[in-house]
Amino acid sequence: MTTTSTETTPVIPLPGRTAALLTGLGALAVTGSALMSWTWTSDYPGDLTYYGSPAGLQWLALIAGLVTLLLLLATQGVPGLRWAAPRHSHNAVLFAATGALAIGWFSALSIANELGGLANLEAGGWVLAAGSLLAVAGALGLPLDRRTAVPLRILDRRLFLLVPIAPAVWFATHAIPDDKPVAPVLTALAGGLAIATGGVLLVQLGHLANTWLRLGTVQRPLPAPRELPSWAEVGLIVVAFAAGLFAITFGIDTEYGELFTGYLLLAAAVVTALGRSGLIARLRALTVKYQAVTTGAAFAAAASFPFTQTSDQYTSVATNILIFATVALGLNIVVGLAGLLDLGYVAFLGVGAYSAALVSGSPASPIHVQFPFWAAVLTGAVVSMVFGVVIGAPTLRLRGDYLAIVTLGFGEIFRITMLNLNGTTGPKITNGSNGIPRIPDLQILGWDLGKPTTVFGVELGRFSNYYLLMLLVTALVVLVFARVGNSRIGRAWVAIREDETAAEAMGINGFRLKLLAFALGACLAGLAGTVQAHVSYTVTPDQYTFAEALPPNSAFLLAAVILGGMGTISGPLAGATLLFLIPKKLEFLADYQLLAFGIALIVLMRVRPEGLIPNRRRQLEFHEAAIPAQPTGDTVALTKAGA
Repeated sequence: MTTTSTETTPVIPLPGRTAALLTGLGALAVTGSALMSWTWTSDYPGDLTYYGSPAGLQWLALIAGLVTLLLLLATQGVPGLRWAAPRHSHNAVLFAATGALAIGWFSALSIANELGGLANLEAGGWVLAAGSLLAVAGALGLPLDRRTAVPLRILDRRLFLLVPIAPAVWFATHAIPDDKPVAPVLTALAGGLAIATGGVLLVQLGHLANTWLRLGTVQRPLPAPRELPSWAEVGLIVVAFAAGLFAITFGIDTEYGELFTGYLLLAAAVVTALGRSGLIARLRALTVKYQAVTTGAAFAAAASFPFTQTSDQYTSVATNILIFATVALGLNIVVGLAGLLDLGYVAFLGVGAYSAALVSGSPASPIHVQFPFWAAVLTGAVVSMVFGVVIGAPTLRLRGDYLAIVTLGFGEIFRITMLNLNGTTGPKITNGSNGIPRIPDLQILGWDLGKPTTVFGVELGRFSNYYLLMLLVTALVVLVFARVGNSRIGRAWVAIREDETAAEAMGINGFRLKLLAFALGACLAGLAGTVQAHVSYTVTPDQYTFAEALPPNSAFLLAAVILGGMGTISGPLAGATLLFLIPKKLEFLADYQLLAFGIALIVLMRVRPEGLIPNRRRQLEFHEAAIPAQPTGDTVALTKAGA
């Protein structure tokens, strides 16, 4: 096995100054197009008909063009801008230009599809498309960090038989009258074959592009930063979190799906570009140096979100994201630390929600009691923990797929049990499919969370109140995860995850520690469930299924942990945020929503199999450099140790 060598060469052979000039002109064209009209009619979402007044997707193009231009000037050594690209890698410029290309061509094709043809593009739309192409072409002519050789990967040749089969089935479908019984079957078959054919061709196209571009990473140590006063470094941390708050707020506040899709494309390109430039690594070093300031700034930025909103429309989305993220973080203890595959974890969220609903004074509750806030929270958390112990005790001696099947069964048993406790097929406790409605709002020390509250002259609505409460719950769960993960118990969980047999051989009680992980994860899920019950006013069994189009459910929770980054704190939080927003914002795709969502997940797992924010160990599992081959001779001298 040999190490992969790298080089710094252009993809398109161009003189350096010419490539930089083309890239700069393309970035300026993309930036300038944001100030021009993209279409002649206001029928397209966002009204892109004005000159000098960017709106919707035009703001994204403006940001993409400016970021590309900034990174280009930084890599060219322009004084005062070198801080933006500490590594001086032109790969950052290429990724930023690719983001501009994605925004430009997505916008042009979306306008054509929505309005009925490319004839609906105005001058700004054509300048955007041409400028983004020019920027990418110029960036490909810059000296890029590349691998010297990437072999072409060819998919199984039998898959390419779909290319002639799919059109044949499509023509056969249209040749058969619609009133024939076989017509719907052939239509579904033609659609499935078309999707499969497109997927095969896209994957193979990606392999071709990878072989042609050969993009890699040349390891360059970051130069020592210029010494700054402490107040300036703290100010940079605050500015970074303020920019993050703005970016997240923009994503949550997007009013239509086309804008959110463009936002995702731009965010992925910009984050990748800043990572390749070395700017994110420089900021990460500052956050490690000032951990207390970083924690305070992160909490302050999150708490400031309701104050940026004029209504509760998007604060409700943020509140549900926090609930989903908190439950995902609890599941991360079970899956990410202890390595237990739990496919029914959403049931613990339901146990906490039902427990809180039964003791919170709902008229539909057969118990007819109303606990105060702290007692309701403890009830939900403790009951969920008890259920975790009861379910875990007889099942955690299983491993792997067997444990996954048992936990999947538990999740379905919980849902069916809640349906049957309706007074007909069982005791009247949960009202069956009707659930427990009219759950009253929480009251904490005389503060009714259901009523608007004025803070610093800003009126916060009901969902803003619950958002701030849920933020405190999330902070508590993060604290528990951080303390437990760095403790002796956390290290024992990691040992069990890596190799349970070896861990037990070293004296670790695997069963007891797995049961502890199961109980703690269930307790944290129940804690979030108590707040969810009061936020939604109603608790019903269909909220806690294995898989649905919208979270929270067990499939989405597990996906949030794996896609975000197992074993980390920020990973599940980022994964849960994306997995909640993407289905909600893609509702404009109607029947193709789940198809687009599935494709997005496949691409994400293909590009980042270790997760969006992985820990170091998991990242090395997927991207560890090849070990150089050891020299061998024709004869091997035996020693006492090697004999």
